[in-house]
Amino acid sequence: MRFEFASLALLASLLVAHAAPIAHDEIVSKTAEGLHLLSLAEDEDPVWKTEDEKLELLRQGVQFFDVTYTYELEQDSLRCLTIICSVPSPSHQTAVNAILDTLSISNMQTYLSGLTAFNNRYYTTTTGAQASDYILNTVSDIISGRSDMSVSLYKHSWAQSSIILKIAGSAASTPVTIIGAHMDSINLNNPTSGRAPGADDDGTGTVNLLEALRALVAADYKPAKPVEFHWYSGEEAGLLGSQAIATAYSRAGVDVYAFMEMDMSGYFAPGTEEVFALEADYIDAGLNAFLGKLIDEYAAFGWTMDIPCGYACSDHASWYKVGYPTTFPYEAVTGDDDPYIHSASDTTSVTGFSWTHSLEFAKIVAAFAYELAPPA
Repeated sequence: MRFEFASLALLASLLVAHAAPIAHDEIVSKTAEGLHLLSLAEDEDPVWKTEDEKLELLRQGVQFFDVTYTYELEQDSLRCLTIICSVPSPSHQTAVNAILDTLSISNMQTYLSGLTAFNNRYYTTTTGAQASDYILNTVSDIISGRSDMSVSLYKHSWAQSSIILKIAGSAASTPVTIIGAHMDSINLNNPTSGRAPGADDDGTGTVNLLEALRALVAADYKPAKPVEFHWYSGEEAGLLGSQAIATAYSRAGVDVYAFMEMDMSGYFAPGTEEVFALEADYIDAGLNAFLGKLIDEYAAFGWTMDIPCGYACSDHASWYKVGYPTTFPYEAVTGDDDPYIHSASDTTSVTGFSWTHSLEFAKIVAAFAYELAPPA
């Protein structure tokens, strides 16, 4: 196992290079004024921006962490980055393939129809909160009768909650394997009231988790070590929900064995090669290698490395930032991915959207959970 520790000298140099930590009173007063504290790059101090300035950054394609609600907590949760060096190979093919054979495009279509029926799923809106309740109720129905499984809303200071599904380990309470997606959507022209079906971003990742969970439950899956499925609020506004949860887990000392993000799985540009594109930054190299093995074993098409997705590009970055091992399979190599996101046109009817493509990602969700947390 390889560790990356910051020496005391390095930490001291960092403290010299950066401004003093932002005071609590400043955070309270600025937040009350409606300002947002944004981290725009790893080597820069966060800056205060108005709501309009924040939205303009989003429209310009600038990625950032909105650390308004986690900045103070993160100051107390510095972790050492850990790299998984012993990568397992898939070894439960008979059981996993039996589960994968039960995955259903029809079920994913039904789940997605419920999500896209909301005008938008923006994190501050009533419909965004209603979408959280929709996922909560759907998961509750899926796990009905399983005393080892529980689901709950993870409340935030904004309207939309995140959702956490927990599967208890039959033999151990730690470490936990986590798979996440974000359930919010955005129309960049009009975030609060504009139409944002978010079918691909990230409706597909959301329903991949739902259908994989349904298939695992139907197979009476009982992992020896715990597994969690997360659906995050506020990803489109600066990874808000995933930051809150990852920071809370870090502060509580939760031992996370592996985290995988599922953000968009339904599109690849017509005429391009159908692949899983493995993200190249803010990931754990060992876990990426394991993911490649999973795809080779269980998926209908292969994988390639994507170009770096950049700072704060999706929820895996929230977990990586606090020191947990992460991986992220994307729907296509950047440039061949969905050009219709963040608008009213993010639907399943666009040329290039493929349910059979998305189904392969649902397979990887189920396989990831089973292979990293098999039954006793």
